Amino acid sequence: MKRILLLAEITLFVLMVSGCSSSSEQKDLTDFMDEARRRPQGQIDPLPAFKPYQPFAYAAMTLRSPFERPTPIDSVSKGGRTVEPDMNREHEYLETFNIASLKMVGTLAKNGRLWSLIDDGGKVTAVTIGNYMGKNYGKIVATEKAQIEVMEIVADGSSGWVERPRIIKLEEKE
Repeated sequence: MKRILLLAEITLFVLMVSGCSSSSEQKDLTDFMDEARRRPQGQIDPLPAFKPYQPFAYAAMTLRSPFERPTPIDSVSKGGRTVEPDMNREHEYLETFNIASLKMVGTLAKNGRLWSLIDDGGKVTAVTIGNYMGKNYGKIVATEKAQIEVMEIVADGSSGWVERPRIIKLEEKE
């Protein structure tokens, strides 16, 4: 009887262990493994070649701002003479700035001569008749308490030069 009882216990134990290891709990694992085996074998494609960034060179800094009204250009120079900038003279400090960015902020009278104060956005410079300013060879031809008259020399588009008058008015702060 002891043997029969031992045999019954072993049988019961085997049935319980086989019931606990049901394949239905591991169905998702077996499905994944089967799907992985069905995938084609081979090499992984290499990464695409890296193309270095090419920065954009903005070359329109010297051109007229599109937000400014164009100033008329006289096609005939004064007195029938040809106009040409003096390329041999030494450039002045205010010629490194676009004339539209320069502001007249005041005037000074010194030794009977009127000097205009020009703000370039960081420094105030005193100028008078004969000084140059702006990137287009602008020469100051007249100064008044409320404005400066500048005559610029610009390319006419056909290998020549023409004069273009500009006026810089005094900006008053409110």
